[in-house]
Amino acid sequence: MKNKWVRFGFWAVLYVLWVVWLGNYWWLLGLAVIFDIFITKKVHWNFWKKRYKEGEKRSSWNEWLDSIIFAVIFVTFINIFFFQSFKIPSSSMESSLMTGDFLFVDKLSYGPRVPEHPISMPFMHNVFPGSLKKCYVEGFERDYRRLKGFSQVKRDDYVVFNFPHGDTVLSRLPADDYYMHVRFNGKDYTERTYGPIITRPSDKTDHYVKRCVAVAGDSLSVIDGEVYVNGSKQKDYKGIQYSYTVVTDGSPINPKVLSQIGVNTGEAWYNTAMPGYPSLFLTAEGLEKVKSLKNVVSVSDNLETAYPAGSQEMLMLFPFTHTGWTRDDYGPLWIPKKGATVTLDQDNIALYRRIIDVYEDNDLEEKGGKFYINGQETDSYTFKYDYYFMMGDNRHNSLDSRYWGFVPETHIVGKPSVIWFSTDQNKSFPGNIRWNRLFKIVLKQK
Repeated sequence: MKNKWVRFGFWAVLYVLWVVWLGNYWWLLGLAVIFDIFITKKVHWNFWKKRYKEGEKRSSWNEWLDSIIFAVIFVTFINIFFFQSFKIPSSSMESSLMTGDFLFVDKLSYGPRVPEHPISMPFMHNVFPGSLKKCYVEGFERDYRRLKGFSQVKRDDYVVFNFPHGDTVLSRLPADDYYMHVRFNGKDYTERTYGPIITRPSDKTDHYVKRCVAVAGDSLSVIDGEVYVNGSKQKDYKGIQYSYTVVTDGSPINPKVLSQIGVNTGEAWYNTAMPGYPSLFLTAEGLEKVKSLKNVVSVSDNLETAYPAGSQEMLMLFPFTHTGWTRDDYGPLWIPKKGATVTLDQDNIALYRRIIDVYEDNDLEEKGGKFYINGQETDSYTFKYDYYFMMGDNRHNSLDSRYWGFVPETHIVGKPSVIWFSTDQNKSFPGNIRWNRLFKIVLKQK
C-alpha cells in the first residue's frame, strides 16, 4: 500500500463500485480527483491542512482539525449509506426493545435512501439540539430514490421508519400527533393553543421503530388482541405484551419483583383504592409469574372488544370514521400494494385519501360525490408505492398503524441491528446502565 499506484487502484475500484450502486455515472468524474490525490498531487484538496516544508515544525492544532474534518466526512458517509445511530424514545416496543436502547440501524438491508435534503448539519436529523430550529436547508430537495438493498421489508421484521404523521408538528407539543388534535379539537383551536405549526418533509420526520405485522398486499385483522394476516395467526413472540388489571390483597408488589418479571416500574401505578394495578403491561411469561404471587388476588385482561355506538374513541383509530373497530378488534384491512388498482367510493376513500394526496403527491378533490385526481374525474386509483402496517410489541401502550395508518416505502429507514448501549430511565448513573444489553444483536424473537 506504500506504492502510489496500488493505493490509487484500491480506492478507484471502491469508488467505481459505489458509483455503480448509486446509479449516477456523472460521479465517475470523481476518478480525476482520486487520480490527483494519489498520483499527480496538483490540487490541494484538503485545503485546511497546511503543507509543510522540509524541516518545518508541525502544528498539532492543524493536525487535529484535519482529523476532525476527516472523521465528520467519513461518519456522515457511513450514516447515509450504511449505519446510523438511533435511540428508542418510548416503551411501545417493550419488552422486545427497551426505552433507552441505543441502536445501530442497518440501512443496507432494505437499501439506503439517497438524501432528499443533501445540505444538512452532520450527526443531526431534523432540528438543532434543544430547539425546534431546522438543521437542514430547504429548497434543494431531491426526489425519493432508494438504492438496492439485500432484501425487502418482511412480515414480523423490526423496522425503523419516519413517522407518517410527522409532516406537521405543534411547536408546543412536538411529540404529539397534530392530526389527532385537529380531529378532536378543530384546526383553529389546535394551532392557536399549541402552535405555531412546523412543517417537515417526509425524510425529516421523527424516527419510530415498530414491528411490521403486515406487508403490501396482505389482509390484516386483529381479533381479541391477536394479529391475523391472510387468515393466519401471528407467531407468539416472547416480547409481545398486553395490559392487565391486577388486584392485590392490599399490598403492592415489590418493585424489584416487578423489574425481575420485566415490568417497566416507571409505568406500574398502584391504586390503593382498588387495591391493585389498573394497567400492568405483561408478556405471557410475566403474566404467569404475576398470577403466582401470593399477594395477587385476581388478574384480568384490558381488551377493548367494543365501543359504545357513536363513541368518539373510534375516531382515534385509522381511518378515523365510525368503523366499529377497536384497538383489539380491528379490521379486516387490505394493505395497499404498488401497481394495484382500487375502485374509489365513499366507503373506502378514508383509507386511501392520505396516500393519494400526501404520500403520492396528487391533488385529490371530492365534488358532488365524485373524485378528481389532478383535475381529472376518476373512480379508481393505482398505487405508486408499497405500504406496510406497523405495530408495537407493547400492544396496549403503542401509538402505531392502528392510530395513524399505513407506512409508505418512502418512509422506511432501515432495520435495527445492534444495541450498542442501553440505559434505564428509572435509575441513576451508573446503576442505570443495562450491561446485559450492550452490543446485543437485534433478532426476531422466537
